[in-house]
Amino acid sequence: MHLLLRNLLHDYLFTIPLAVLVLTEIVKMFIEDFRSGHWHMALFRPGGFPSSHSAFVTSLLIIVGYKLGLQSVEFAIAFVFAGVVWYDAMSVRRAVGEQAKALNQLQHFRHFAERLGHSFVEVAGGIAFGAIVTAVGIAVS
Repeated sequence: MHLLLRNLLHDYLFTIPLAVLVLTEIVKMFIEDFRSGHWHMALFRPGGFPSSHSAFVTSLLIIVGYKLGLQSVEFAIAFVFAGVVWYDAMSVRRAVGEQAKALNQLQHFRHFAERLGHSFVEVAGGIAFGAIVTAVGIAVS
């Protein structure tokens, strides 16, 4: 089993970002339970700590840099992509969530999701979590 996992991580490095995504969602569930006392089974919900989007693109960025080098065009593309995702999580999606909150207060016939974006701390936590888990994945592979 260990050899199979090691070969999978080494030969298909994209499995590391996928593992980071799933692990981040699981950690997010435990952290939300700890903070609020309410357990939920919904994976891949928007918002929360750490940001799974940020963790995923950070992992992808590290994998591309590790495999193709920091001077590669692919790394530059991955870096810009990650930057757009980080910015979107903190500003655009967060603003949409604030607008949804205002709409929910003004009307009562439809409830809009309010927790869509992330704070800086949630994005930074996602970046750190993604980097650490990716480093472990690379070390194991």
